[in-house]
Amino acid sequence: MPEISHPDYIEELDRCKSTLGYVDKSLEITLVKKGRIDSDLEKVRKHFNAENSQDYIDIIVNSLLQGNMDLKLKNLMEAKRKPYFARIDFTEKGKSEAEKLYIGKMSLIREEDQKLIIVDWRAPVANLYYEGRLGDASYDCPDGNIKGTLQLKRQFSIDNGELKEILDIDITTNDEFLQNSLGANADNRLKDIVTTIQAEQNAIIRADMWRPLIVQGAAGSGKTTIALHRIAYLIYNYEKSFVPENFMIIAPNKLFLNYISDVLPELGVEEVRQTTFEDFAQDLIGKRFKLRDANEKLLAFVDYTKSDEERKRLAFIRKASEFKAAMHFKEALDTYLKEIEENFIPKESFTVGSTLIYEYEELNELFLNQYKMWPIARRVDEIKKNLKTRMQARKLNIINQLHEDCDKRVALLKAIVMDENERHRQVSQAINERDNDLEHLETLAKTAIKDYIRKISKLSPYEYYKDFINDADMFKKAASPWLDDKLCEFVRKYTADTLKSGFLEIEDLAPIIYLKYCIYGIDEKIPVKHVVIDEAQDFSAFQIYVMKRIIKDSSFTILGDLNQGIHSYRGIRDWNEITEHVFSDRKNEFLTLEQSYRTTVEIMNAANTVLDKIKSREVNKGRPVIRHGEEVKIAAKSDEKEIAQEIIKSIADFKKLSYKSIAVICKTLKECKAAYAIISKQVDDATLISGKEEVYKSGIVVLPSCLAKGLEFDAVIIFNASSTEYTEDELDIKLLYVAMTRPLHKLYIYYTDELTPLLKP
Repeated sequence: MPEISHPDYIEELDRCKSTLGYVDKSLEITLVKKGRIDSDLEKVRKHFNAENSQDYIDIIVNSLLQGNMDLKLKNLMEAKRKPYFARIDFTEKGKSEAEKLYIGKMSLIREEDQKLIIVDWRAPVANLYYEGRLGDASYDCPDGNIKGTLQLKRQFSIDNGELKEILDIDITTNDEFLQNSLGANADNRLKDIVTTIQAEQNAIIRADMWRPLIVQGAAGSGKTTIALHRIAYLIYNYEKSFVPENFMIIAPNKLFLNYISDVLPELGVEEVRQTTFEDFAQDLIGKRFKLRDANEKLLAFVDYTKSDEERKRLAFIRKASEFKAAMHFKEALDTYLKEIEENFIPKESFTVGSTLIYEYEELNELFLNQYKMWPIARRVDEIKKNLKTRMQARKLNIINQLHEDCDKRVALLKAIVMDENERHRQVSQAINERDNDLEHLETLAKTAIKDYIRKISKLSPYEYYKDFINDADMFKKAASPWLDDKLCEFVRKYTADTLKSGFLEIEDLAPIIYLKYCIYGIDEKIPVKHVVIDEAQDFSAFQIYVMKRIIKDSSFTILGDLNQGIHSYRGIRDWNEITEHVFSDRKNEFLTLEQSYRTTVEIMNAANTVLDKIKSREVNKGRPVIRHGEEVKIAAKSDEKEIAQEIIKSIADFKKLSYKSIAVICKTLKECKAAYAIISKQVDDATLISGKEEVYKSGIVVLPSCLAKGLEFDAVIIFNASSTEYTEDELDIKLLYVAMTRPLHKLYIYYTDELTPLLKP
């Protein structure tokens, strides 16, 4: 709708111009202030005196001010392009006039009269735009629930400071605005969604910070983007209590972290900790391990060219991974920990010389029961305090007794020994013996506790884990409730061989952290208050359990899609695993994102056909937004070389459509390498993604389906969807579903011989 046809166009044009004028004015003022701060900071650094505490204070204060000014300048520069995107008119109950509020990515207050020019999208009142309907409405804020009447909801299209469109609405966003947003290329979509946040997404962003939140979201529902906006929202609304460093994002791999790395700065949040579970775990354990690539194991599971014997072995490896990732393995470790606990302190009484200080039974009672709330090794400190206190008391008694015995002996000698010289000799001998006993007692007292504690054998968490794995009898005793003898020994020996080779698997990290937590506790103070776990379906309940135990007083936002659980052999298969085993002690919230905004109706319908083949459980399928495109192209080719040549032509066609991100998705890395070898000869800018990369390069990529999860592209070409590549195994279903739900606009599928049954009605 052209803006000139809107009755309030002139009013809104004037408002836009006046706002941009004030943005320019604020820019000038901020640049002057920043220049002054930069100058002051430079002077302090130039003349810095290490002995002057004021210089330290000046550097810290000016550095903080400089950072704030940099962020404000960045926001103002963005506001020059697009100062706001919406307006609401709200009349608070008891007031006669409506307040006109313009909503943007930042707040802007006129300094001279403190008038609010732009409301930050994260402010409580902005929730009226995302969830309010015209008429009676309310919003929650620190002052309570504010009731009133919502009289207007209006959207604007402003680009480079030019007002281009005005739309009055009564829901979160008008279809036309949403369609324009969804129709954008992949490079632009992840960052700018604040104008089109939907009600179900808004509920997740603004959910209670302290209640564990679990989100089941369909492919393309915006889980990752919403997670990042939730962090920005929480930081804004809890800025007096927390700093960005108190928030942590845990992602499946470094490639994914790099993919999202520029989103938080766009939201004005730059210091949030971003890591993978592998890095977080190794930092916590305090040792770097060589880790086997989890994707290599996954690709081995789906490689149907292997011999029957090797596939049987892989089936056992899969079961080993399932067990070590399960909460049952935590219970097996508890059996081992009980053994450690019961044999931790020496099975002997504590004596000083021949004097009994503590009976073993009494010490063991203290260790096992009275100090049970402490980690095992830390209880030793409490035992030491007890030993020292009682030893001091007993030592004093012994000293008094030695003096008393000596005095009695001397008195007796004086009474019965008549010869003065002999009497003097025996009295001196008695006093010397007493002094020697006192000196010996002092020596014993000094070393007795150290000698006792020295008998306690302490291993590193990794060594304890290795001890558990290498002890066949203990492992069998601990694991037998869940594994038969054959599988139990396979799991143990497979893990022992892995450790012997100098490697760990990701499934081994949570157990080692758990052992450290239970035996030594966590010394490091982890300054994290809120953890966001993305692609959580590929994490295990055990992993999330140990994170909750060690990051005390923290809250969690957990987002994932069980339909994309390609690592389900070590991941979550049912969200009840989390609610029952991790957050059973706290009331949690479960929300769903069913609407898929990424793909067209045609692509999503085709992907849902694949999901229909899952028979093992009820499937929550995504519902596509009404955005149509061309039908999914499915074509047979004589061989893989012909497929590669057809892909080269398709890439050229996509480039003509100005598509910047195009993915060729293969089933395995081996297939990727073969396809890339042909494609790269004619497509110079093609890149092979193998999973070793830490930097994500958009453009034309060839990658295996297991690495495509979480990414999105303008167009996707599935290399070979033959019946031999994608069987009716649930893992194959998930891999194909992941691949099919990556594109925004076009999906081409090629195959040789016979088409996979997953794509047949």
